[in-house]
Amino acid sequence: MSHHVSAVITNNTYTNNLNHLLDKFPLSFSATLSTTLKQQQQQQHPLSRSTKFTRTRPRSHPLLKVSCVDYPRPDIDNTLPFLEAAYLSSFFSTASRPNKPLNVVIAGAGLAGLSTAKYLADAGHKPILLEARDVLGGKVAAWKDDDGDWYETGLHIFFGAYPNVQNLFGELGINDRLQWKEHSMIFAMPNKPGEFSRFDFPEVLPAPLNGIWAILKNNEMLTWPEKVKFALGLLPAIIGGQAYVEAQDGLSVQDWMRKQGIPDRVTTEVFVAMSKSLNFINPDELSMQCVLIALNRFLQEKHGSKMAFLDGSPPERLCMPIVDHIQSLGGEVHLNSRVQKISLNKDQTVKSLLLTNGKVIEADAYVIAAPVDIFKLLVPEEWKEIPYFKKLDKLVGVPVINVHIWFDRKLKNTYDHLLFSRSSLLSVYADMSVTCKEYYDPNKSMLELVFAPAEEWISRSDSDIIDATMTELARLFPDEIAADQSKAKILKYHVVKTPRSVYKTIPDCEPCRPLQKSPIEGFYLAGDYTKQRYLASMEGAVLSGKLCAQAILQDHESLLSRRKQVLAEATAV
Repeated sequence: MSHHVSAVITNNTYTNNLNHLLDKFPLSFSATLSTTLKQQQQQQHPLSRSTKFTRTRPRSHPLLKVSCVDYPRPDIDNTLPFLEAAYLSSFFSTASRPNKPLNVVIAGAGLAGLSTAKYLADAGHKPILLEARDVLGGKVAAWKDDDGDWYETGLHIFFGAYPNVQNLFGELGINDRLQWKEHSMIFAMPNKPGEFSRFDFPEVLPAPLNGIWAILKNNEMLTWPEKVKFALGLLPAIIGGQAYVEAQDGLSVQDWMRKQGIPDRVTTEVFVAMSKSLNFINPDELSMQCVLIALNRFLQEKHGSKMAFLDGSPPERLCMPIVDHIQSLGGEVHLNSRVQKISLNKDQTVKSLLLTNGKVIEADAYVIAAPVDIFKLLVPEEWKEIPYFKKLDKLVGVPVINVHIWFDRKLKNTYDHLLFSRSSLLSVYADMSVTCKEYYDPNKSMLELVFAPAEEWISRSDSDIIDATMTELARLFPDEIAADQSKAKILKYHVVKTPRSVYKTIPDCEPCRPLQKSPIEGFYLAGDYTKQRYLASMEGAVLSGKLCAQAILQDHESLLSRRKQVLAEATAV
C-alpha cells in the first residue's frame, strides 16, 4: 500500500536530465553525514509544488504531550515467515568476518539500497551508498515545508505480513516507532455517503478463521450468494497453493474473476479498492497473481492484514536509523551523488561509475538500487541485447499522485486507521492528524490521500487535482466537506507527483523480473521489481536488498580474485 511502498521518480527531470549537476558533497566526507542529512530533511522539495491559502498554526504543541490510542504490537515473532526472515538476517550477522572486506558501491538510497548496504555492513563489508537526490528514502521520501509540516511521496502502511520489514525494525531497536491499529479493514460506502463498512478480524480466532469470520460478518458489501461464489472461485487457489498462484500471472483480476464465475459486483465492491491499494491500477489491468499473493498472506497469517503507521516521517524515523547503523559499521552514505554512466572494461564488466559531479567511483562490486525506469536509462549499449536486461523493457513504473490537504477544522467522520475510499479517483486515505504522532493536531485535520489511477492526471495542474479530490471528499464527508469549500476550508495543500513509481504489475510481467545477481560478474540489482515473493511493496524492497547482499557474499571469493586481477593488470601497465 504503497505498500510499500516503496528510489522513486518524483519529477520528470529525474528521467530527462541525468546530467543535472549535484556536487555538494565530496566522497571523502562521512563523519558529518548524520547531521547533514538531518538538516537536509528540513528543506522543502524544490520540485513539489505547494499552494497556501492562509498560514497554518505554528508548530507549538509539544510532541511529548501527544497521546495516541494505539494497539499492542501483534505476536508475530514466532510465526514461520518472521523466523524465516530472521534466519536470513542471521546469515549476515553471524558470517565469518572477512580478512579483506569488499568495497561495494550501491546506487540508490531507497529501502532496497539501504537494506543492501545494511546487511553488507552487518557481514563486515564496506558499502558505499550513493543517493542522487538530497533526501533519503526513494519511494518513502518526505519533505518539510516552511511551516514545519511533512509531506510524503506516498501513504505508507506497514503490515504484519511484512516479516523482513518487521525484523529490520527489531534489529534497529525501533519497534516502538510503529503505531499499530485495530485489526480491521474499513471501506467507504459510495451508495451511502458518509457511511463505512468494516471487516473486523477477531483476536480470539486463528488464521484463516479470523479472516473468514470478518468476511462472513460483513453483510453490507457482499450478499451471501456473492460470498459463496467468491469462496468457490478461490478454492483452486487454496488447494493448488503457490504453483497455482504463480500460474495466474497471465490473467488480470477482472478476467480471473469472470473465469471463476465470480459476479462482477464482487470485483466492483471489493477488488477495485484492493487493486488500487496494491498497485495503483484497476482490476482490468492488475495481474491476479498479485491479488492472490496478498490474499494468501492475509488469510494464512493471523496478523498478516493488521496495519501500522510509522510515528513520523520515513526519512527521519526509518531511513536515518539505517544510515546510522551503516556508518557505525564503517559504511558510507552520500547524498547528491547521481550516477551518469556505467563505464565498462573490455570484457563488458563494470570498470567504474561516473557521477554527474565528475567523480569516478571504483569498487569490488556494483549494485544499482534505483527504480527500473532509471536503471534502463543507465544500461550500457553493450548490455542491451543480453536477455537479462532486454526483458526489463516490459517493466514500467506506474504513475501515482499523493495529496495532502490541511483543513481549518477537525473532521469528525473519520477513523484512526487507513480507509479505503472506493472512489473512482482515490485509492486509500487517512487523517494523519489522528493516525500519526508527529502529525498529530487536536484541532485540525490533515488528510493524506492516494490519487489513483493517476495516468490521466499526472500532467494536470495541482489545482485541477485538488478540485477533483475535493469533489470526491464531498461524497465521503457530505456533512463536513463541500467541493466549493462552503464547509471545511483548505488551509494549504501539497501535491506530490511520481510519474514512475513501483513497477506496474500487469499480466505476464513476472518472467521479466530479474534475479539480484546479473550475468555480468560483479554487477547486481536491488529493488522491489527484482525477483522476490512480495512483489511491489516496502517488504519486497527490503527483501530484495537482503537477497542482493546475500548474492554478493556468496560471490566473495570470486570478487576478491577479480580485485587481484585488476590490481595486477594496473601494476603491469
